[in-house]
Amino acid sequence: MADILHRIGIKSSSPDNTYKALTTREGLSAWWTTNTQGESNVGGVLQFRFEGGGFDMKILELHPAKRVLWEVVEGPAEWIGTKVNWELKQEGDYTTVLFKHQGWKEPVEFMHHCSTKWGGYLMSLKSLVETGKGAPSPNDVKICDWD
Repeated sequence: MADILHRIGIKSSSPDNTYKALTTREGLSAWWTTNTQGESNVGGVLQFRFEGGGFDMKILELHPAKRVLWEVVEGPAEWIGTKVNWELKQEGDYTTVLFKHQGWKEPVEFMHHCSTKWGGYLMSLKSLVETGKGAPSPNDVKICDWD
């Protein structure tokens, strides 16, 4: 198994705004994709749609201002059954986000692409919380012709 791992610091006096951006349709659509639908409660499924396809994430855990855990239940074959884990902690003036997209069967080329895209979207999350404006799809940085 292989995992995508990222760590970012978001200038914020508490993890509450970051948690809200990860757990509400309004927050998610402001940094990841403007086409976000579904239920944002434990057991609910969120649908994220992009120009080239999309993903459905079942919400497994929500721990306010600390942790969010999703399982991919629909999308590309490489994603099905993987988990997306967000851990939050306050360190001084920053909320640290430890991100894991875990459980890939093997590190295929698509995983490299997804790692780069996750990094860009994490910077969009940072921008949203710090400035009020993210860069969700379709306004994100494109890195290939099918992106």
